[in-house]
Amino acid sequence: MSGVEAGRGGPSRPRLVEGPVGRHLWQLAAPMFVGLVAVSSYSIVDTYFVGQLGTLPLAALGFTFPVAFSLVAVALGVGVGCSSVLSRSYGAGDLESAQRITTHSLVLAVLLGLVVMVAGLASIDRVFGWLGADERTLPLVREYMEIYYFGGFLLILPLVGNFAMRSVGDARIPAVIMGISSVVNIVLDPILIFGWFGFPRLEMRGAAIATVIANGVTVLASVWILHRREHLVRARYLRPSGYWDSFRRLAHVGVPATAANLLNPLTVGAITALVASHGPEAVAGFGVASRVESLVMIVIFAVSSSVTPFVGQNYGAGRIDRVRSMTRISGLFCVAYGVAVAVVLWFAGAPLAALFNDAPGVVSTAAAYLSIVPVTLGAFGVMLVCAAAFNALGKPMPATTLTFAKLFLAYIPLAWLFSRAVGLLGIFWANAIVHVLFGIVASIWVKRTFDEVERRAA
Repeated sequence: MSGVEAGRGGPSRPRLVEGPVGRHLWQLAAPMFVGLVAVSSYSIVDTYFVGQLGTLPLAALGFTFPVAFSLVAVALGVGVGCSSVLSRSYGAGDLESAQRITTHSLVLAVLLGLVVMVAGLASIDRVFGWLGADERTLPLVREYMEIYYFGGFLLILPLVGNFAMRSVGDARIPAVIMGISSVVNIVLDPILIFGWFGFPRLEMRGAAIATVIANGVTVLASVWILHRREHLVRARYLRPSGYWDSFRRLAHVGVPATAANLLNPLTVGAITALVASHGPEAVAGFGVASRVESLVMIVIFAVSSSVTPFVGQNYGAGRIDRVRSMTRISGLFCVAYGVAVAVVLWFAGAPLAALFNDAPGVVSTAAAYLSIVPVTLGAFGVMLVCAAAFNALGKPMPATTLTFAKLFLAYIPLAWLFSRAVGLLGIFWANAIVHVLFGIVASIWVKRTFDEVERRAA
């Protein structure tokens, strides 16, 4: 069979290489937005129900977040690698490579999950002691993480399956799966935590079991869809051959993407330490503003994540004109959305902050942040769009370089300098300035990369 053709043995032809670019952006981004909201909601619900157990269980759950974020960074790295290689193979009509990469990506996710399980179970006390858990919270952390790690092979697999489905242009089904998974988690949380309907009261263990079961639902649904509907998971590729080539190609994009994702929690820690020098109310206000910002950013993340499958398929099909169009349209949308959000938050920042905590210092800090930084979120979105385009082209180093330079060479030093010069607001202005600067740099860099790709094609 030549090309990616419809039929019993293979998926339909590439979905994203024809039709209006703007329509594809909407069809990819809207379901992703719904899925991200669903995932965010069950994280909030977890926090709410565990909070009903008391302050110590809530604190224990808080200690698990950095580890969970690190595992998500690894999963995103593998997922981005899979999306980049799979979408390019799919767009070029290379069905065998597409099937092999998908199957081997899922195998790699299982292997990494098992490594996480073994290493995690052996290091709970050491890792969480280093994070600050004491004799009061560590037993509660252990209750949660022993279950969470035991489902280790289910931690990375769901995200990789989601990326694989989106790589072939199917954004609706992953969103439905994420929605179902979140509903499962939300329903099971109170049943298993508090022992409703005759179930034993498991408290922290119940919260972990609910998460593991929800992940399991996602895995079963994703693998079934990839095998039965997309025809991208095939048993013949489970044989011990071809793995080295697949893992090498996945690592070429996945390792830099993982490294870039791991830089974010490190930066948050450094910036939080700078904010802490201005008092506990400043930290609380910064935390409130960050939560509001993370909700606002869901739209931008949905748009930027839609760039990878589209650019990958069209690059594989030799349609650089459509690659340029998607990058331009996505960037312009981010800028327009950022301006609209900035206007809203300029007026609504203080009332929103007061919903979380009405202490004057907390509200004033959050309101100041939300009046400065959101104006530049569109530029940050442009950088994310360009980074996604680089990864989709199989050129991960520009994306990683931009992230490292922005966070460690610009943001942290500038925040420290401005904090000493003008106080707390200087930290927020530093964030805004680097958003704009690196949005411009990324735009210029990606344009020159597209020019180079076209010259080579010519």
